[in-house]
Amino acid sequence: MSSFDQQLDKVRSQPGFIAALDQSGGSTPKALKLYGVNEDAYAGDAEMFDMVHAMRTRIMTSPAFGGDRILGAILFEDTMDREVEGLSTAAYLWEQKQVVPFLKVDKGLADEEGGVQLMKPMPELDSLLARAKAAGIFGTKMRSVIKQAEAEGIAAIVAQQFEIGRRIIAAGLVPIIEPEVDIHCPAKTEAEVLLRGELLKQLDALGENDKVMLKLTLPEEDGFYGACVDHPRVVRVVALSGGYSREEANSRLSRNAGVVASFSRALTEGLSAQQSDDEFNATLDSTIGSIYDASAT
Repeated sequence: MSSFDQQLDKVRSQPGFIAALDQSGGSTPKALKLYGVNEDAYAGDAEMFDMVHAMRTRIMTSPAFGGDRILGAILFEDTMDREVEGLSTAAYLWEQKQVVPFLKVDKGLADEEGGVQLMKPMPELDSLLARAKAAGIFGTKMRSVIKQAEAEGIAAIVAQQFEIGRRIIAAGLVPIIEPEVDIHCPAKTEAEVLLRGELLKQLDALGENDKVMLKLTLPEEDGFYGACVDHPRVVRVVALSGGYSREEANSRLSRNAGVVASFSRALTEGLSAQQSDDEFNATLDSTIGSIYDASAT
């Protein structure tokens, strides 16, 4: 069985969750501050990315972090291009940890229009996908955001996600489609109804051999995305924490059968650069255990 087929089987059928380690340039200062590294500790983007790579390396190399509980890890482009313990990051994850590597490919969000924020243009997407495939990346992730329950905007956001998703499939990778519903959306339930309808319409239009994953905000109605979980084109449905605390995110997740976590901030909550390795590893182990348990529904 090829590495891709092994990875596909793992992501599709094994228990666990996706670790989101893909904070980009805009969100990295906040991620570092939560980790106990203030902005006066580095000068410029190069030093900032060195520090966040050190944080991610500490997480990835921790004995708590492994393929027994973690299905995959989503990487930022800068992280894909770096090494962990002498191996490319993707190779380290799969060969040493049995964790499937994914890559964040979007370039951020456009300004809000029609109640949504579409993805900015990605003029270098094809070359990035070719590099990702060559680096041993299995799949990709791209995020856009729904702010209001507006039908036209939500239809546009899902159409854009699937249009780019088809290009990713053509490059031999599995896209994670992520149309996030802002947890502060004033009509969140109505937005989720509109989103589910558009997702199922686009899923039904995919080719028989096309495979996608979905990354969705934890819904107001338990089990709401069951039809997506069961769809033959969907490898796995994962949930983002979306600003909920880890406790709240885990609670909501545990009530959505077949959906597993893909948490970012909730994964690193409680970790600090000032912790000893023993303290850091114990905190990470406890966090991973709680997210794994909530995903096992």
